[in-house]
Amino acid sequence: MDTTLLVPWDEALTSYDFGHDHPLAPVRVALTMRLARELGVLDAAGVVMAPVTAATDRVLELVHGPEYIAAVKNVAHTTRSERSRYGLGTDDNPVFPGMHEASALVVGASVAAADAVWSGAANHAANMAGGLHHAMRTHASGFCLYNDVSIAIARLLEQGAARIAYVDIDAHHGDGVQSAFYDDPRVLTISMHEHPSTLFPGTGLPEESGGRDAQGMSVNVALPAGTRDAHWLRAFDAIVPPLLKAFRPQILVTQHGCDSHALDPLAHLMLTIDGQRMAAEALHRLAHEHAEGRWLLFGGGGYAVVDVVPRIWTHVLAEAAHRPIPPDTELPESWRSFAAQRAGRLAPRSMSDGQQPQPRPWANGFDPADPIDRAVLATRRAVFPQHGLEVVH
Repeated sequence: MDTTLLVPWDEALTSYDFGHDHPLAPVRVALTMRLARELGVLDAAGVVMAPVTAATDRVLELVHGPEYIAAVKNVAHTTRSERSRYGLGTDDNPVFPGMHEASALVVGASVAAADAVWSGAANHAANMAGGLHHAMRTHASGFCLYNDVSIAIARLLEQGAARIAYVDIDAHHGDGVQSAFYDDPRVLTISMHEHPSTLFPGTGLPEESGGRDAQGMSVNVALPAGTRDAHWLRAFDAIVPPLLKAFRPQILVTQHGCDSHALDPLAHLMLTIDGQRMAAEALHRLAHEHAEGRWLLFGGGGYAVVDVVPRIWTHVLAEAAHRPIPPDTELPESWRSFAAQRAGRLAPRSMSDGQQPQPRPWANGFDPADPIDRAVLATRRAVFPQHGLEVVH
């Protein structure tokens, strides 16, 4: 296979823009793509940039109701009560010109990435403008209008996939994707997120473990606010690898929201660039170990738009390109100047936060006094028996 990584890209993907005061600033995607190019990731051998076309209504209807799609299309002509019914025109999801077209373009990029991996045209594929994991079938939620992740997964199912694993490492619970496949035993969803008692959307407890015919297929790891690299990586090690090994997915789909970083203004986890990079490395390795290398990956949340998002997403793209960037790599001065011009603030100087997390493997034993270990154990108790796995060891 000549294409290691396919990246559907068009500058128009940054038109998904709720306005200059909104946390989901499209400049974070523009800065990511510029940094990835300046560090040689997008020009590396085996990396292919592909054009993007907007998803059709038929594709959107794989997940969303036609009445909701019509409301997004015609939002300028809807009443306040109609907007409220569909979650539109709120502080989280304000109306903006061309919102259907911009959202459908994001979905189009994600579906193109899914098609490439499933067909074998590319080993890995990434849409860093995607990862809009909160949108529900008939309403917008949490900055997300159309759920491009769920649509990409539904597209894979439509094309014949029988076992899809989805791992979401955003600080916020991947509730929209979980909802779309809660009763579908073909899709294993794993979400590692901040505990719902302290963060939107207020869901994602371990007890949310799947519908009647899909018990154990929805996996939620609800971590305490303040969780740091080593503990987060320990929780990951305790949950994700054993479940993927047991499930044997045909393709691994991952969402790389980087709002788990300590500098993120909306969430309360305390990861570093280094911990987040290690998570991406682990997911890449797991794709090759358990999904024959088929890896479909998305962006997601992340609101430290200069300090965090471009660095970690460039690491993610480099990992997917099989060209990992050494952590001590200095950021190009040309990119730092571009970031200052576009975002009005100085960027860091390095691709690292200078940390070297050393997680304690779960196999070393459970600590009942540790709140992270207790959270992990709650998840294992909720879902491991359905996969034939031991709860504690």
